[in-house]
Amino acid sequence: MSEQGSGVSAAFQAFLDEAPAAAAAWMEAVQDLGAASALDPKTAALAYLSVLAALRLESGVPFHAMLARKAGATRAEIVSAVLIGLPAAGNGVTQCLPAALRAYDDAGVSGAAPPAGATDR
Repeated sequence: MSEQGSGVSAAFQAFLDEAPAAAAAWMEAVQDLGAASALDPKTAALAYLSVLAALRLESGVPFHAMLARKAGATRAEIVSAVLIGLPAAGNGVTQCLPAALRAYDDAGVSGAAPPAGATDR
């Protein structure tokens, strides 16, 4: 699981580079689904992070943790989003926690402003 500077996994970057037509179709579908969602961007990003953790799709976690931070999520909310699946999915969700927190913390170091008015509880 190697991430590029953007947080996109090496596998997803290969998809973007090697199958640009398929990637464009995929990204259009993703954008359309996002536009149809009743969730605000922060809630959607945290929910997506929860799903990735529950499915143990660790390669997508860094990118989506950064998206959640950009949408206003606090570090505590990232932790809660990853761990909310514990009862249903089991302790495998904890495997995603280090990657999520590293990406969240690195986004702050790289100049991303902390969420406005956000505090870690």
